[in-house]
Amino acid sequence: MSEHQHDEFSIIDQLFKPLAGLAREARGLIDDVAVIAADGHHDLVISTDAMVAGVHFFEHDPLDLVARKLMRVNLSDIIAKGAIPYGYTLVTAWPRGTTYSEKQDFVRGLKIEQDRFGLDLFGGDTVSTYGPLHVSMTIFGRVPPGRALSRLGARPGDKLLVSGYIGQGYLGLKALQGEFLGVTHADENDIISAYHLPEIRPDLAVCVRDHARASMDISDGLLADADHMARVNKLMIRIDLNKVPTSLAARTAMGAGLSPVELVTGGDDYQILCAADDEGAKALVMSGFYEIGTCLGLSEDTPSGAELWADGRRIDVAAKGYSHPL
Repeated sequence: MSEHQHDEFSIIDQLFKPLAGLAREARGLIDDVAVIAADGHHDLVISTDAMVAGVHFFEHDPLDLVARKLMRVNLSDIIAKGAIPYGYTLVTAWPRGTTYSEKQDFVRGLKIEQDRFGLDLFGGDTVSTYGPLHVSMTIFGRVPPGRALSRLGARPGDKLLVSGYIGQGYLGLKALQGEFLGVTHADENDIISAYHLPEIRPDLAVCVRDHARASMDISDGLLADADHMARVNKLMIRIDLNKVPTSLAARTAMGAGLSPVELVTGGDDYQILCAADDEGAKALVMSGFYEIGTCLGLSEDTPSGAELWADGRRIDVAAKGYSHPL
């Protein structure tokens, strides 16, 4: 692989995974979290995510919304592992010339979210930069000892489920980029809001912990993240496109010509993706999850990965989702 072809996953595998060694806490860097034994009552689940202006959000986005999205994309990792969030650290690299008022806007957004989700700031660092705004957050969650979920654990015959609508964030991005989707003004406001403030459901953490075998959040796109789950579990995951939950705005956009494949490869969903046995799947559906696919064992001519199917046939997809070029 040439220098310019490396993506975030190959960089992690080739450069950073050796640094994790055999540390149990690192989980081989296959998950989006670390898990550390804290005391006899809890393990700590720790997630870190960064956002950069011009890459993860528009440079003109209101800073209160940037702060709120930063916290939510971190929270989604914690909740998907079955943990209850309780605190965070923060690093901000402010472009030279950022005003005190703009920084107040950012902090106001943090305050809204930490009050909403019951967190406190534990510490961090703040610096200046000649580059774009860069913000990074580490969130800490608590889970009973040994109960933190992983991407690992799915088995042949398990059902694949998601916690909510797919494609909302992608549609919001398209709307902000000025693409006509055929949706009403109200629907446009909804999808733009979903892009800025993805839906986060801390109330699902215990349900996922109790009933799922494997779990992760969806950030790179439903198909891409299902592919990650399938590969680490050495399974084939088959997703039924007709069962993927979509909003009225998404269905309107598809009626206006948007391909449904775009919705499952677009990213920015931050819903929970999990695998469960039949009994667990029934409990998850009762809690609002949608069953969208099946985990299958491998044969000699079936490599591990995720496939998209509809009406009894496999759909060829050029790119399964978003991957950061590095």
